[in-house]
Amino acid sequence: MVEQASEPVPIRYLQGDATAPQAKGVKIIAHVCNDQGGWGKGFVVAVSHRWPEPEAAYRGWHRARARNDFALGAVQFVQVDRLVTVANMIGQHGIKTGSKGVPVRYEAIGTALRTVGDKALELGASVHMPRIGCGLAGGRWTLVEPLVVEALSRRGVHVTVYDHD
Repeated sequence: MVEQASEPVPIRYLQGDATAPQAKGVKIIAHVCNDQGGWGKGFVVAVSHRWPEPEAAYRGWHRARARNDFALGAVQFVQVDRLVTVANMIGQHGIKTGSKGVPVRYEAIGTALRTVGDKALELGASVHMPRIGCGLAGGRWTLVEPLVVEALSRRGVHVTVYDHD
């Protein structure tokens, strides 16, 4: 168990592209995926433009879901470069807002972020992300940000959140 930092490391907010992380050293790019196997809208398009591996890995993970951990709250780490790993986090149930509300699942994002935090501490990595869960998933940053603080910042992990131009 990793000790909590007394004061959280402040989240850094930047204008820019989360697929081009602005930091030295090892980096994890965290983003939210759905639990339906769909990949083709939102931030994942930018990920796929830069690297084919995260999409291929996600699709394979979903296809084999009867034999693996593919579910809300799970994370798949895909190394795309010597210093960059993409974290495919399952934090969205379905792909459209409907009678059951928005697709975002805050508890699943919190669970996934704790796993990302463990990996970041293991690798000595910083974590980079868009405002996860707040685009097509329909979430609110005022509810996601505390999850990021608890799972990452309070544990001493440096986090940068990117707002695309």
